[in-house]
Amino acid sequence: MGIFKRIKTIATADINSLLDSMEDPIAMLNEYTREMEQGLTHAQAALSRQIFVENKQAALIKQTKELIGIRARQAKLALEKGDEGIAKLAVQEKITLEQQLHLYEQQQLDLKDQTNVLKERFNELQVTYNELQHKKILLASRVNTAKSIKQIQKVSVNFNADNIVRGIAKQEEKILYMEAEVQAGSYTSNHYSGYNKTSFSNVSEDEITKELEKLKVEKETL
Repeated sequence: MGIFKRIKTIATADINSLLDSMEDPIAMLNEYTREMEQGLTHAQAALSRQIFVENKQAALIKQTKELIGIRARQAKLALEKGDEGIAKLAVQEKITLEQQLHLYEQQQLDLKDQTNVLKERFNELQVTYNELQHKKILLASRVNTAKSIKQIQKVSVNFNADNIVRGIAKQEEKILYMEAEVQAGSYTSNHYSGYNKTSFSNVSEDEITKELEKLKVEKETL
């Protein structure tokens, strides 16, 4: 029974504690699985031997019953022939075989009980192994997720968001200043253009006419 105790100890190990303490939980879970598989192999071999012994006991019982039947017929035949000595020997052996049969049958009951216990425990271990396989898949997913989050956190530590935000704000200020310069330039250009138009518009039409007449007179004099 030591093998089942060993396997049970493996199967009921605290896997959550394992995840907290081991660098590579998946590798450790795989190791548990291999130990469990080896244990199940040994347990199956033990169960096979037990069933073999039980079957051998059943064959011995069958053989003993056949011998009892033979001795009973021999005793009856000897009496019919009047050979009481042979009949007595046959009866004596028949009684001995019946005593042996009783012992064999009792042993068979014990063997069946042991076999049933082994089968029950083997089935329990098989269920535990299947649960371990399923749990290993779930835990592997959890480990991969944890590793991904850990990697993201590591990147976040090296990634100074505040500096980047301040840098973006600074560049935005530069752009706003450039836009302000463009707006100021447009305003100044329009202002000078308006000024020139206003200056020329202050000269009256009469003044222009008089100046032209004056130039004509000067030309005729020459």
